[in-house]
Amino acid sequence: MSDTVDFSDADAFTAYCVANPLDASGAVCVIEGLDTFFLLFAGALVFMMQAGFAMLCAGSVRQKNVKNIMLKNLLDACGGALGFYTLGYGFSYGASNNAFIGTSDFAITDASSGPDYIGFFFQFAFAATAATIVAGTVAERCKMTAYLCYSFFLTAFVYPVVVHSIWSSDGFLTAFTDEPFRGVGMIDFAGSGVVHMTGGATALVAAIVLGPRRGRFYDEDGNVLETPVTFPAHSVALQILGTFILWFGWYGFNPGSALAIANPDSAATAALCAVTTTLAAACGCVTAMFFDSVMDSRVTGEVSYDLSMAMNGALGGLVAITAGCSVVKPWAACVIGIVGGLVYYFFSKLLIKLKIDDAVDAIPVHFANGMWGVIAVGLFADKDLQGIAGYSQAHQGWFNDFGDLNLLLVQFCGICWICGWVFAVMTPFFMLLNFAGIFRVDPLEEEVGLDISHHRGTAYDLEPAKQTDVEELMEVRASRHGKVEVPMEVAQAAADTEEKA
Repeated sequence: MSDTVDFSDADAFTAYCVANPLDASGAVCVIEGLDTFFLLFAGALVFMMQAGFAMLCAGSVRQKNVKNIMLKNLLDACGGALGFYTLGYGFSYGASNNAFIGTSDFAITDASSGPDYIGFFFQFAFAATAATIVAGTVAERCKMTAYLCYSFFLTAFVYPVVVHSIWSSDGFLTAFTDEPFRGVGMIDFAGSGVVHMTGGATALVAAIVLGPRRGRFYDEDGNVLETPVTFPAHSVALQILGTFILWFGWYGFNPGSALAIANPDSAATAALCAVTTTLAAACGCVTAMFFDSVMDSRVTGEVSYDLSMAMNGALGGLVAITAGCSVVKPWAACVIGIVGGLVYYFFSKLLIKLKIDDAVDAIPVHFANGMWGVIAVGLFADKDLQGIAGYSQAHQGWFNDFGDLNLLLVQFCGICWICGWVFAVMTPFFMLLNFAGIFRVDPLEEEVGLDISHHRGTAYDLEPAKQTDVEELMEVRASRHGKVEVPMEVAQAAADTEEKA
């Protein structure tokens, strides 16, 4: 029967699989089902990272801007879905006769099977991640209109061009072709460069054009402050929970980029990715935290441990391993994570010296460590692991073969391409938004907080009980049980409220 069925027809293929689940062709159906479920599960984990970003950003900003940043994270998912559906996916993976951009399959019109649809879903989750990186950087001072504009533009055009050049089989830097660039092509397995550098570079341009938050580096008269003001995070609990959710989602980001699970090579690649991802995150965390502790103790004479350094060090390690998670050995993942923690530390300090205000330190985490992750592939990639991961034209990393600099050179070319493309396109885009007066909120609105000025009220109802109500309650209880003392903090809060009123 299988000889008479046209398996290129999706409906005929599905009908045959249902009718003949156990024959040889049925095994193909089982494999396809497993691979589809694997991508569904991995894509859902990547999408879950949106919750992690939302919690991390909300915890990092001041209380008066929580609703604003939460809404922007939600709209990232919505704008990413619409932008990537209408234009982005076609620009990324549509067939074309050029190496720059896809020219077909807009609104996924060519999709006709489960693998086609699940492929779009998985890639959409990555596009939404690239857009979300920017939200945290420009938090507390960016207008909603500008945010919607750049979120759609990034997922519909800027990011897809980078994807097409590196991940599409038609791209000029891709490794997935018979004649790749310099015989190897750029290796960026899960997106240190494609996703994180693109989002981080966009965030860097946005932060420079938008300017710092009021009172961060300059006083009310525009004079430079001797010591930059640090705005404390309003909820450390949200920050750490967001970090754990992001780490959890990375197990979809990196292992999921194997794109299949029902064959030995893909299974081995996914398993290796899980291990290297874990080790890099752990090494990045402890390196950033303890290095910061050592440096701070030399100044203050006291040893302390900064939670934000630990969290962002872990995220920096995760970003750094994303490019090479499938082609480096576990020991190399540890080295990549250690360097990632240091890269985060020094780039974060550099931004402060340059007076570039990043509300959540997304630029050091994603842009700086995205670059380091791409470079690390050129240093540590293993030729045998590349073959298992699906790279047919394998080259050793420089540290594995000091006579072969080819892969490292290609990786540098990839960095230059991503930076050049994003800076060239997004700089005039943000300057245009700024010139039109739709980029930054009014100073008074910023001072009051975007929750009140843009979203009809604060995120938290922190109004204490009225003094008269507290006194009445105590009188009622006293009549039943004798004298009852009012808790000091309750009485004080109530009294303060009455005084303000």
